[in-house]
Amino acid sequence: MATKVKPAKTARAYPDLHDHLKALDDAGLLVTVDRPINKDTEMHPLVRWQFRGGIAEKDRKAFLFTNVTDSKGRRYDIPVVVGALAVSREVYRVGIGCPLEEIGERWTKAIANPLPPRLVGRAPCQEIVIEGAELDRPGNGLDLIPVPISTPGWDNAPYTTLSQYITRDPDTGVQNMGNYRGQMKGPRRLGMNPSLELRPGIYTHWEKYRKRGERMPAAVVLGAPPIVTFTSAQKIPERLDELAVAGGAIGAPVNVVRCRTVDLVVPAEAEIVVEGFIDTEYLEPEAPFGESHGHVNLQEYNAYMEVTCITRRRDAILTSIISQVTPSESSLMKRVAYEPMFLDHLRNHLGIKGVIKVGMHEPLTNIRKVLVVQLERDVPRTEVWRALYGAASLLRAAGKFVIAVNDDIDPDHADALFWAMAYRCNPALDVQMLPHRDQGHGPRSLRNGGEDASVLFDATLKEGFPPISLPKRAYMENARKIWEELGLPELRPESPWFGYSLGEWSAELDHAAELAVKGDYFETGTLIAQRRRKDVPMNTEVRRLERSDDE
Repeated sequence: MATKVKPAKTARAYPDLHDHLKALDDAGLLVTVDRPINKDTEMHPLVRWQFRGGIAEKDRKAFLFTNVTDSKGRRYDIPVVVGALAVSREVYRVGIGCPLEEIGERWTKAIANPLPPRLVGRAPCQEIVIEGAELDRPGNGLDLIPVPISTPGWDNAPYTTLSQYITRDPDTGVQNMGNYRGQMKGPRRLGMNPSLELRPGIYTHWEKYRKRGERMPAAVVLGAPPIVTFTSAQKIPERLDELAVAGGAIGAPVNVVRCRTVDLVVPAEAEIVVEGFIDTEYLEPEAPFGESHGHVNLQEYNAYMEVTCITRRRDAILTSIISQVTPSESSLMKRVAYEPMFLDHLRNHLGIKGVIKVGMHEPLTNIRKVLVVQLERDVPRTEVWRALYGAASLLRAAGKFVIAVNDDIDPDHADALFWAMAYRCNPALDVQMLPHRDQGHGPRSLRNGGEDASVLFDATLKEGFPPISLPKRAYMENARKIWEELGLPELRPESPWFGYSLGEWSAELDHAAELAVKGDYFETGTLIAQRRRKDVPMNTEVRRLERSDDE
């Protein structure tokens, strides 16, 4: 039988997953589903509708399934929560415990000031321990964990998705924690795909153990305090232990406990921990699996772990994440952290003045392929291009298309981006291509030897343009009041929703427009008649002619 110990309580200065779910419930951000839900066919498709059904991000919620079954009719005693970490920015904010605008600064400080974790003797994550021959009993191995099928109809098995793999560098002794998928291959065998294009730390460790001819000790965390999960998705230097960075982010050490069968430490308040050894001699086929780049990842040879122990809390809850076609929980979790990281890089590391924001396009493209750098007006052309180069080079998997725009263009509005590219970008003057780039995260192509490229667009204003041809703001706001008085459908303004000047607009023209809305437009007609000419062709612009006359 599984070994059971008394419930362990550890002092901590941060919420665990249970605290977080209560906070979400109190905020009206958690849907609890008590009816039976099949984890293999129903669970992820149900939550998926939040991302493919026209529901606004602010209205997305986490789903807690308390009555989990599978296609064989089995019932599980472990609930599953989906969408609990980053189904929306508000859910992420609740989990990390600070305003969204402070997230970038928090991560910068955490990486600069990591706090080593605090080792405890007893931990909630080891209230139930299953090891040795007990793992071979039906329902006592990996089959005790209700891992959902993420993409029914394509995936060849359930895969752990929000799974933090912890390994240690055999040379330096520094642990690494990263989020990778794990195929459920048998009661004691779990797959591991490290996505090599992202150059993960676990792969570096695996190569070192392989050269030594040793198996690699590993622990897989399934459900952790939110700050630990958020840290696992960050890009952190390999010299740092993510658990120490998590402590720096929360301002207090994270509690850890030693594993039972491998020489590693894991978060003490984890929900479930799978311990074992990853083989470094053999690889075996893994996938198909619906990937976060929006396509099915076909079969590859990847590593696998032989399980030596499973520990869990008595009241464990399994966390699963919505990934695949974006927007998704996976992409938003990364985006909220990556955008401030890019901004900090351009402003503080490269010293580029006038950078307002870096946006990562999320729908379908999965944040990495299309970057938007928003800059103040009149930033020197050299600085615009430094910002484009800098954004394209920060992460090897990000920046296939990088677009510079001004502050009137919303990076999240694709139509506005195309608008800026259509009218403010001359391909002969304002576009550059950078060859010899890694393909990055996405379906692999054999074209050009597997290499890709980056294309940089300067879609900023280089000269004054006439105003946007929409009514001025005051008139649109007044009309909106009338709209609401009439009880018409709720408006969701899309930028631009009012007209504004782009530099090519004179006081004389502004006066004429004011006369028009007052009904005094015949006055303008009288003045126009006094400026008749017969020495110009049709469609000659008055502004060009007047400038020529002045010269």
